[in-house]
Amino acid sequence: LHSTERSCLLRELHRFESIAIAQEKLEVAPPSPGQLRHVFFHNALPFVGFGFLDNAIMIAAGTQIELSIGVVLGISTMAGKYCQIQNCFYLFYFSSSLAGYVEALASRLGLSIPDLTPKQADMWQTRLSAHLGKAIGVTIGCILGMFPLLFFGEEEEKLEEK
Repeated sequence: LHSTERSCLLRELHRFESIAIAQEKLEVAPPSPGQLRHVFFHNALPFVGFGFLDNAIMIAAGTQIELSIGVVLGISTMAGKYCQIQNCFYLFYFSSSLAGYVEALASRLGLSIPDLTPKQADMWQTRLSAHLGKAIGVTIGCILGMFPLLFFGEEEEKLEEK
């Protein structure tokens, strides 16, 4: 930076610092119930998508992983269903490629960032609301993501009939 740019930057930093110091002395009101609801839904919606994709893909891919890798490695059905091979497969491949799509869909649905001050965002009420939104969102998503189990029952019944 040139000397004039450096001095301008230094001036702005000092101004910003004085504003931050003044805000530290101010008492900030806790977030309103509406703001906390907004934080809850802002955090819940992407986790519904993530839980849905996680469960649906793991149920659908788990059978194939069990039949291919499980047979080659000689592991039992129970170990094949619950082993970390499935999680590694999902975490390394699908979550990295689908996370951006889930977030993009959430933003398309009009999910805006809650309007909170930095102090309000750091308050225990806001953090609790965010964590509850994530936990409840992923739980709902995982329940919805169990839909592939509806199709596995029909295949077993057809095999029993033969």
